[in-house]
Amino acid sequence: MNKSDVLQRVKKLGLLAVIRGPSEALTLKMVDALVAGGVTGIEITYSTPNAPGVVKALAEAYGATILLGMGTLVEPRQAEEAKQAGAQFLVSPICEPGLVAAMAASGLAVMAGALTPTEVVQAHRLGADVVKVFPGSVGGPDYIKALRGPFPHIPLMPTGGVSIENVAAWFAAGVIAVGAGSELCPRSLAEAGEFGKIAENARVFNEAVQKARNTQ
Repeated sequence: MNKSDVLQRVKKLGLLAVIRGPSEALTLKMVDALVAGGVTGIEITYSTPNAPGVVKALAEAYGATILLGMGTLVEPRQAEEAKQAGAQFLVSPICEPGLVAAMAASGLAVMAGALTPTEVVQAHRLGADVVKVFPGSVGGPDYIKALRGPFPHIPLMPTGGVSIENVAAWFAAGVIAVGAGSELCPRSLAEAGEFGKIAENARVFNEAVQKARNTQ
């Protein structure tokens, strides 16, 4: 799948699960539960134990069934490491020039983090295909709407502060997708072995996203 196909799939799915797993084994089970609930956009963060190994295992297990990426990149070397593990897209919470350059050089879809208008434009100019507005909870949907005024050509995706209750407002503000972490897949449920609850939460969350997108 080339970069263009990945970006189109991100827009089609509208939802990326941002997973900070407590362990390698539990993270794999978290993904199984999410997929069972219909969430197939998966971002494994580098804060997950043995994150590259988790991504490699998921790529082998699911193949094209899921859209798989790595997040929380903070070092340039991680871009190539993530690609070799099987990631199809790369996400960072920051917009550091050397890091974004390495991410772009990978040839994968790039989502660089930004918050202020200057950072949003910088991320886009450095090669981010999508700007991850982080933390989204700081400004909320109204802030996205304000950014869309001067920057209608820059694809935006908030992470942080996205919930089932407010997901419609994010899409109404003009985002192409949302990233959801603890609201979608709490690590506490994984640690308690409540994978059925994770699957059900994924189903409800995904339905909310699709409903929100269909009303735009």
